[in-house]
Amino acid sequence: MGGGSRPGSGWPEPAPGDAVLLGFARALRAAGVDASSERVYAFLRAVGELRPGLRADVYWAGRLTLCGGRDDLERYERVFAAYFDGAVPNGRTMATAPPPRPRLVVRDGPVPRSTTRPDHQPAPPAAALASSTEVLRHRDVVELDSAEREQLRRLLAAFALRGETRRSARRRPARRGQVDPRRTVRELLRRGGEPARLRRHARTDRPRRVVLLVDVSGSMAPYADALLRFAHAATRGSRTEVFTIGTRLTRVTRELSHRDPDLAMTALAAAVPDWRGGTRLGELLREFLDRWGQRGMARGAVVVLLSDGWERGDPELLGAQMRRLHRLAHRVIWANPRKARPGYAPLAAGMAAALPSVDAFVEGHSLAALERLAAVVRGERACQAQPGRRESDDRAQGAEAAPVEGAERA
Repeated sequence: MGGGSRPGSGWPEPAPGDAVLLGFARALRAAGVDASSERVYAFLRAVGELRPGLRADVYWAGRLTLCGGRDDLERYERVFAAYFDGAVPNGRTMATAPPPRPRLVVRDGPVPRSTTRPDHQPAPPAAALASSTEVLRHRDVVELDSAEREQLRRLLAAFALRGETRRSARRRPARRGQVDPRRTVRELLRRGGEPARLRRHARTDRPRRVVLLVDVSGSMAPYADALLRFAHAATRGSRTEVFTIGTRLTRVTRELSHRDPDLAMTALAAAVPDWRGGTRLGELLREFLDRWGQRGMARGAVVVLLSDGWERGDPELLGAQMRRLHRLAHRVIWANPRKARPGYAPLAAGMAAALPSVDAFVEGHSLAALERLAAVVRGERACQAQPGRRESDDRAQGAEAAPVEGAERA
């Protein structure tokens, strides 16, 4: 599994066959598991010592190295079952005869990988299944068949979405930090004035609220199911709100609160009356700000719009409401599934009017794109679409072409 050493790190350089396992680690990060670089390299070394062709060996190697606490175990099992397209070998129920629990064995010398498996033996089934999943991650949702869409749904069910953390105004007891005078005085009184240890407190970090505005109009129909399942996974966080936008604005946070994704989609279908209709982004964004955003839902939040930017109404109204949203929110992110298409430029009048008020303009056409979107929402600056020359050029092109496209659409 391992090759040479990584310069300056002391870790083995990942072999070409490790791409599948690295993709699994990326999926775990998207699900909220803190799979750091150290844990990932420990995972690769553990799999190298065991049998990468056996699902159980890969499962236990990852569980023992990539999970840092009890909260990670449930996420790990969901991602493993979706990524390797099968049941989780939990030691009690196995589809095949259960192999002995893997143990790390100290060998006298290095054993070449080619000698541990005969040439006539077929490729590892776990690696083959995961390779197809890795290919699926980068494919456009529109191009998937029914079986691939079902696999995509399983992967989306393991997602997690957390907003960028912020420093809370409240303080909690801590070992380090400022002295807490009230708790210190109470401790002195409890001891009758005898010397006591100073009590301290510190501010804690908490995730910002995330607000998702999902476009369910006719032009977004091929992507609506995947984006709404992504939103369903996001609602597992306690500070996430979801709205659908089309010809009406509908709050669907309660409908998406079902743990079962299919039940949530059924409840959402009954609650949303404007499936595959038109798009009135400017008017609906104004309604959102008047009814919820101005009262506090958008204040200091990370607001994500998942739309292609096609607007039937007045683009100037959308631009004005986007500027208003930008003043209220901490960050505004726009995910456009059509951005990944070759030669794309934001020529739609609505998209061109909204871009100057967008902090990050990203893709949303595939599982990998949604993983990057989740990283941007978490505040990972390296993943964000920086407003550099390319985006500035896009805005300029969109501003020039907006009147022409508006005339065509009219």
